[in-house]
Amino acid sequence: MSRQMAVATWVLAPILLLTSACQAQKAQSAGGPPAVPVSIAPVTQESVPIEVHAVGRVEPSAVIQVKSLVAGEIVRVAFTEGAIVNQGDLLFEIDPRQYQQALRQAEATLARDTAQLHQAEANVNRDKAQAQSADADAARNRQLHQEGLASGSQEEQSRASAESIRASIAADEAAVESSRAAAENDRAAIDRARLDLSYCQIHSPVSGRAGILLIQQGNLVGANGTPLVSINQVTPIWVTFNAPESFLAEIRRNSADRKLPVKAVPRDNAGHSVDGVLSVIDNTVDTTTGTIRLRASFDNRTGFLWPGQFADVTLTLGALNRALVVPAEAVQPGQNGQMVYVVKADQTVEPRVVTVGTNVGNKVTIQSGLSAGENVVTDGQLRLFPGAHIRAVPASKMDSQAL
Repeated sequence: MSRQMAVATWVLAPILLLTSACQAQKAQSAGGPPAVPVSIAPVTQESVPIEVHAVGRVEPSAVIQVKSLVAGEIVRVAFTEGAIVNQGDLLFEIDPRQYQQALRQAEATLARDTAQLHQAEANVNRDKAQAQSADADAARNRQLHQEGLASGSQEEQSRASAESIRASIAADEAAVESSRAAAENDRAAIDRARLDLSYCQIHSPVSGRAGILLIQQGNLVGANGTPLVSINQVTPIWVTFNAPESFLAEIRRNSADRKLPVKAVPRDNAGHSVDGVLSVIDNTVDTTTGTIRLRASFDNRTGFLWPGQFADVTLTLGALNRALVVPAEAVQPGQNGQMVYVVKADQTVEPRVVTVGTNVGNKVTIQSGLSAGENVVTDGQLRLFPGAHIRAVPASKMDSQAL
């Protein structure tokens, strides 16, 4: 090869390569941009529960402040702080000696008054017997006086004697009534003394969990004074929460037919939930917050719920049949509201404004804007624009895809 030909080849080679590259670039431009890799999911129809979500507070179903009904010294504490106590269990014992003495004194007084009652009844019976004899004497002397065999003074004397005895009978009967009243009063005093003596042993009025001792053994307590301990009834237990006023009509309508289920998940143990039922709807709407106060009841036999805890509460009102559902990540904020990218038959996308309903786990219901069977983009929306071509790839491989 001559020197001139070698130089010509060296000059033409770059020109040919540049021409080839330009032709390839034009060909690529003529075919449009490459397809955008995205994840897609179908619009499905499902039965969706209608739920109210709120944050509730766990409350005992009863809070009992245990007090002493008699005054005295605490001589015994019969339970352990923080332990479960059953209804009727002995909690405290008050020194009973003064009340035992009061009972003995009341019983002695009853015995004395009972003896006086018997004496008064015996006096009545005696006077009645004497009255019969006196009446007979008065009648006999009256007859003898009429026959002229007895003087008038004898008749007067016998009649006066009979009247005196009848007056004694009336007095004795009054004494009997007085003694009976005294005996009844004594029996009432005995009952009171026995009641006070029974109050020396303080028993739990409910089953529940005992709190911290507020009065220690050896302290003097007064009647109905300072609480000795607080008992929280935790079986059943309540969870109180607020629901928006807009749900009130539906809550009332559904709760009239059945017990509405409620699920509670304590904030400090999100991995476990407990089931209960709605038990109380408050009688007024809070005008400040626009909410209605509700209370759910849980049997809490395992003691999982603890008074004072916060819990995430889910109240189920019913179910919405054949609701349109899409993954929550398909819904994006747009200029005209919430929107989704809908995949068309030619594998291009169009943005569409939708009306979103309730959340169901990691999905949302769509009230308008979509139809069952359509596909929506769930990942890769940031790369899209109206009319963009897409290429569906599994969600697990999205991170490895490049344009």
